[in-house]
This record gives sequence, structure tokens and C-alpha cells, in this order.
Amino acid sequence: MKYDVIIIGAGPGGIYAAYELMQQKQNLKIAVFEAGHTLNKRNCPIDGIKVKSCINCKSCSIMSGFGGAGAFSDGKYNITNDFGGTLYEYIGKQHALDLMHYVDEINLKFGGEGTKLYTTAGTRFKTLCIQNNLHLLDASVRHLGTDINYVVLDNLYSYLHDKVEFFFDTPAHTIKVTDGGYSVECANGTYECKKCIVSVGRSGSKWMEKVCKEMDISTMSNRVDIGVRVELPAEVFAHLTDELYESKIVYRTEKYGDKVRTFCMNPKGAVVNENTNGIITVNGHSYEDPTKQTANTNFALLVSKHFSEPFKDSNGYGESIARLSNMLGGGVIVQRFGDLIRGKRSTPDRMNDAFITPTLNATPGDLSLVLPKRILDGIIEMIYALDKVAPGTANDDTLLYGVEVKFYNMEVEVNDKLESRFEGLYIIGDGSGITHSLSHASASGIHVARDIVKYF
Repeated sequence: MKYDVIIIGAGPGGIYAAYELMQQKQNLKIAVFEAGHTLNKRNCPIDGIKVKSCINCKSCSIMSGFGGAGAFSDGKYNITNDFGGTLYEYIGKQHALDLMHYVDEINLKFGGEGTKLYTTAGTRFKTLCIQNNLHLLDASVRHLGTDINYVVLDNLYSYLHDKVEFFFDTPAHTIKVTDGGYSVECANGTYECKKCIVSVGRSGSKWMEKVCKEMDISTMSNRVDIGVRVELPAEVFAHLTDELYESKIVYRTEKYGDKVRTFCMNPKGAVVNENTNGIITVNGHSYEDPTKQTANTNFALLVSKHFSEPFKDSNGYGESIARLSNMLGGGVIVQRFGDLIRGKRSTPDRMNDAFITPTLNATPGDLSLVLPKRILDGIIEMIYALDKVAPGTANDDTLLYGVEVKFYNMEVEVNDKLESRFEGLYIIGDGSGITHSLSHASASGIHVARDIVKYF
């Protein structure tokens, strides 16, 4: 089977690349290969009743499938160069922002109309944070919500499915250079193309690393973010979330000088499990529909770790901590903040006595037996710092779920076209190690699609 373009991965990068190719040149023959399921078949079996913990499905419906790992996220598209990746270093700051705004227009066109665009510009909270040694990053954020995000993806698939050939439950095994372009080998055969876009996301990190070794494509070690997901009554952060929705706050610890940051804030949301290569970690969702909202707000507190010599495997370090949590808790561990600072393990009885109802069925335990002291000390410092701008954050009943780990791919060497050393082989999205967000990954797909159209 021969195609003009093959896209490996149907996450944001792959979807928006396919969309833009169809917008610009509809006669192109395009195939998309995805290791996971179609959107309507992506159903996690964990229901909290019959199935209470991860059963290690062959293909994780939370992490893989049409829409990628962001399909069941809370659908936050941050329009900024301050966080979410380093795409701007390759294509320029203004161009990166222009592409993110274009992605926002597509989302509104395909079902996101009526959702709110929040901004931190000119907010009084920036001053409040600075006065308390916290730093609020600048951004505009379109919040679709997990439900509307699903609608947008479903509409995009409806638009694309009769224009692009999709192969679901078909992971790519190898990529090889041919005389006329590239061949992609899958379990059911080999497919050829003139141009190839690789957009495998974070869950494809190990495969991406293997491909780079096989094809002698240079990579650089990237960081890993390790921390916890905090859950507390929605009222505690309401004055921030009502105005900003997503607040990216950074704190430098007094003890070690490490930076701790808030990440993925979910007002009135739910804490959820996440499976990355068989490792159970924690994440959070939120919904636009008021009937699906909870009484709690959750967000991550993360510390970044980057290793160089002699140990270079940042992701391996994060995996070892996550595996320790899985070993001690059978999955995710939850602990009351009051128990943590008093050196006590949380128990089912203490959890039942708390003035907050957890949204995730996790194992009560002791995070100090899992997280390294330096990381845990930084998280505790950050909680007390946040308590100054959001009183109640440091309450005894504040829940900490662990561990949350954000794995970043090895950063792959590409040029300003996001093209590898092989002409016509593009590596984009979170799988490239360059983008770390829905908006940046989607923008990278648009960027390479426009370059490919020039060739044809």
C-alpha cells in the first residue's frame, strides 16, 4: 500500500496534521496508524464497583486511541510560550502563538463554541502571588472540559474518516528509509509513503527511543516531573479558578532552591488513574457540564528532575519511584496532609473521618516511604506557600495522591521544519520531547502539514 503521507499516532499532533493536509490539498492519499482504539471504543474498565484498579489492558484506553492521552483530559488548550514545551525555539515565538490561536479556531468550529477563554493578563492575583514569593505565569487558556473535548474530537473524526484512511489497533513496528521515501512495518503488513509524520505521544516514548537508535537520530536526555496530586474543597481555590480557571504557579523552595509548580488544575474535577507502560500513576479531569462536576478541586504539584552524567535516564528514575508506589499501594497511594506532616500513615479510619470525600478510590498510605526527601520537602513547602494565597490549602484534610509522574520523551534532534536528519521524516508532538501540551502538540502538526503541502 502506497501513500503520499503516513502519520504514526492519532493524538493531537497527528489529528491536526491530517486536518491541515486535507484543508490545503484534498487529493493527498493519507494513512494514520494508531496503536489504540477508535474514540467510541475507548472505555476504561475501572468503574469503582466491579473493577476498582487497573487490570493492564493490552491497549490502555486512557493513554492510547484517537485523541491520544489528551482525549479524556480536561481539554485545556494553553496559548502561551511560557510553558507547554519549547516549540517556539524551533519555529519562532510569534509563529508558535499564531498556530495555537489557529488550533483554537478549529476547536471552536468543531464543537467548542461557547466555551470560555481565560487569561492571566492584568489579574490582581499576579501581584498577590509575587507578594508571597510565588510566580503566576502568563497564559490564555481555552477550557473545553473533558466532555466538550470529546465532542470536538468526535466531530474532527467525523470530518476526517472518509478523507483519511485510519488503521486502529495497529501499532507501527519499524520505519525504514526507501528510495522514494519511507516504509512503515506493522503486524498486518508494510506500507510505503513519500512523507512520514511520527506523533506517538508520551506513551510512545520507549518506541520512539528504539526508532531513534535504529535510524541513528540524535537525542538528548529530557527531564521528568515527579510529585503528587492535591485534592481539596473547591471553595479553597474558587477565587482563583473562577477568574483564571488554570493558574500555573511556580515557587522556589528556601531549603534547596528547587522549583515546584502547579500543573493541570481541575476545578470541581475528579482524580483519576493513568497507566503508562504498565505503571499506574495519577492524573485529574474536569467537566464543562455542571451535572458532572464534583465538590472538589485538584491539581498537581511537580518537581522537575534532569540528569546528565553519569546517569542519564530521567524517565527511568521516575518509573522506579512510580513502581515503588505501585508496590506499596497496589496502585495509587492517598494521604492526608495532616498525617504526612505528623509522620503518620493514613488509614481507612482516618480517611473516613476527614471532611472531604475522595474522588478516586486509592490506597491510604504513607508517601514519605515513596517520594525522595528532597522532593517531598519541596512539596510541603509549596503547600504552605499556597496557603498564603489560598487559605485552607494546608488544612489537615487536604488529600495528596501519589505519585504523579510526567514522563517526557528524549528530545529528538530536528530542524526548524521539525524534520529529522532524514528529509521528509517529521517528528512532532510530545513524542518529540519538544512539546508538552495539547496546544503545542496540535500546533506542531499544523506546522509540518504546511511544509509537506509545499512539497506536493
